[in-house]
Order: sequence, then C-alpha cells, then structure tokens
Amino acid sequence: MDFTPTEEQGAAQELAAQIFGDLSTHERLTAAGTGTDAELWKALCAAGLVAAVEETGLLGLVLVLEEMGRTTAQVPFAAHGVYGLLAVGEHGTDEQRERLLPGFRDGTAVVAGAFPERGGVRADGEGRLSGVLPAVPWLRDATHVLVPAVQPDAGTGCFLVETAGLEVEPVELTAPWRAGRLVLEGAVGERIGDGGACASVLTAGRTAFAGLQAGVCAGSLARAVAYTSVREQFGRPLSTNQAVLLRAADAYMDTEAIRVTVYEAAWRHDEGLAYETHALTAAWWASEAGRRVVHAGQHLHGGMGADLEHPVHRHFLWGRQLDAYLGSGGEVLAELGQLIAEEGETV
Repeated sequence: MDFTPTEEQGAAQELAAQIFGDLSTHERLTAAGTGTDAELWKALCAAGLVAAVEETGLLGLVLVLEEMGRTTAQVPFAAHGVYGLLAVGEHGTDEQRERLLPGFRDGTAVVAGAFPERGGVRADGEGRLSGVLPAVPWLRDATHVLVPAVQPDAGTGCFLVETAGLEVEPVELTAPWRAGRLVLEGAVGERIGDGGACASVLTAGRTAFAGLQAGVCAGSLARAVAYTSVREQFGRPLSTNQAVLLRAADAYMDTEAIRVTVYEAAWRHDEGLAYETHALTAAWWASEAGRRVVHAGQHLHGGMGADLEHPVHRHFLWGRQLDAYLGSGGEVLAELGQLIAEEGETV
C-alpha cells in the first residue's frame, strides 16, 4: 500500500491549509460563535476545493478535513463531502449525478446526513418518509439531507430529502455543528443507490470523520506544544519537565495512530478494496485515542485549559463530539469484532 498523496490530493491539502489558516482564526471563530462561517464556505467553494472531492476521492477528502480539524473551522465540509458529493457520485444514477452534482460542487446546495441509522425513519412503498431525527449535524445549513430509512420488506435504503418546508428545530451539540431536530411526516425522498448504499455511506462517513478527528488532535497538540514551550515554571519552560514531555509524546503517538489507520481505510476505498474493518479500526482510534489527545491538550495548558474562551477548548469540544459521532469506541469495537467473526466463518 502507498499512502503518498497524488499531485492533485497534495495540492488540495496545501490549498486547504492556506485557506483554513488564513480565515479560520481565533478572532473569526469567536465572532461566529456557534454559527457557520459563510464567508469561509464561499472561499472554499470559489477555490474549487469542494468540487475537487470527486476527483481526489476519499483520501483527498480526508486530507482536506485534517486541515479543517486543525483550526476547527465551522463549515459543513465533512458532511457535504461524504453525504453529498461522494454518496451521489458513487451511488446515484447518471441522471441524478447530472442533476444534483453541479449544485453540490459549487456549494449552492449543501447536504447533511442523518447517520448512523437508528431505525427512527420508515419509508412507505412510494418513498414517503416518516419519523423523527433528534439531532442531525449541519442540518440548519442544509438544502438536502441524506436519510437512511427502513422500507417494507426491503431493508434500509438511502433517501435524499429537500429540507425546504420541513420542520427543523435548532439543537445545540457539544461542538458547534449547526444541528437540527428533523420531523418527517410523509416527506418525499429520492432513493439513492441500492440496498447496500447506506452501509457504504456510513463506512465512508466513519473514515472521513476520523480524518477530521486526526486534524482536531493535531491542532490541540500543536497548541499545547507552543504553550508549554513558552510558559515557565520555576525559571524554565514547562516543556522541559519529563511529565509534560511524556504526556505530549503519548498524545503525538495517539494522533499518528488515528492518521495512519484513516489513511489506510481511505486508500483502500479509493483502490476499490474491501475496507469496512479498516474504517471501523480508524473510527475506534478516532474515538478512544481522540478523547485522550484533546484531554491531554487541555491538561497541558494548566489553568488556561479551564478557560472556555481559550482556543484549545474548541478542540476539546470537537474531540468529544467526534468521540461519539457515528459510534462510540465501545460500540465500534463490538461491531468490528462481530464483523471479524462473521468473516472468519466464511473463510
């Protein structure tokens, strides 16, 4: 396997790092509060980074989301990329791709995803959806939402629903993800893909959001290293204390474990190889190790880490949100064990 980015993927990551670094600053995030940075979203779309997701694949998306996570940029890039561009690009019909993707590429249409599927939505024979979704990230920014729904005698299917006219109630999550409570009462949904589409989208989603967690952890650790290098105690920098060094080293190894498992899962997806167990492995590391890293980042800031206005606190909030999103560590580990056992039975 070769995780070296292609020229296009590397260029997308470099451009993303520049845009997020220039625009997703502490001052702009403070001004945005819990809202989305509309100007940053426009800049990303204008630079072609949103449209490039189709060309650079899941690994390219992961690389961009790493840069997003480093600055905890408040835009719906992760959800839109995996539930919109990749989902429709991989599972939609030719007609659906031709009709839907132009708006997804230029960002005038934004897609959220009601994943993971919890059996809360049902579809009738005509594709009309009914049910309640308690908290869908970035729903308040979305023009469309991809919804897994249980169908009569047909398992779970993916349905794309336009949000205009739907009942959406604001919900505040741990991280500022512009979530909403969605009530569906006979809403018309457009079927995307076959019966296996939802499982495929969830697997890609776990990989993408694990990549986001890698960036969140890297950003938290970078802030901790910078802080402990200049903050002095007893006449010397905190970073010279062995306990501080060991805590930072552990956080670095955890961050690298998230990154390498995510890269492997994304690379296998783009190569057309089986990668479900790899995605679950990456998701487990993102949950378990991610929680450790953002706690360490806050702890290494000492008393400053308790300041809710300090930039490192955003990484803590994002890390804890990502810890549970799409499955907590224990839930993912149980699913991984079950999958490995099932694969062993078929060998």
